[in-house]
Amino acid sequence: MSQKFYSDDLNDEAREEVEKNKIFAMLAYLLFFLPLIACPSSSFGRYHANQGLIVLICCVILSIVQIIPFVGQIVFLGGGICMFVLILMGIGNAAQGKMVPLPVIGQFHLIRY
Repeated sequence: MSQKFYSDDLNDEAREEVEKNKIFAMLAYLLFFLPLIACPSSSFGRYHANQGLIVLICCVILSIVQIIPFVGQIVFLGGGICMFVLILMGIGNAAQGKMVPLPVIGQFHLIRY
């Protein structure tokens, strides 16, 4: 189920879908539900919404871990930096028209696309 869209290797219809929904896919890493509302039939948008949701869940888990004295704050700091990098990678993939799973967390699928 891990298909990869590259805007150069697509037929005209798929390339048009990617170009039309690219902004919503990029914003999915800040507001994961945005592509689900703006372009619910786009598999490209739904893919990036799924990736954004996984990143959000990881950020919530890191926030809960932060409660643990000392160790939790170190884990939160390191994890926060990792989440920031993953968000930038996801936005970059969406901007390039790619459906590439994010490292470590990208294999989880919560939203069907």
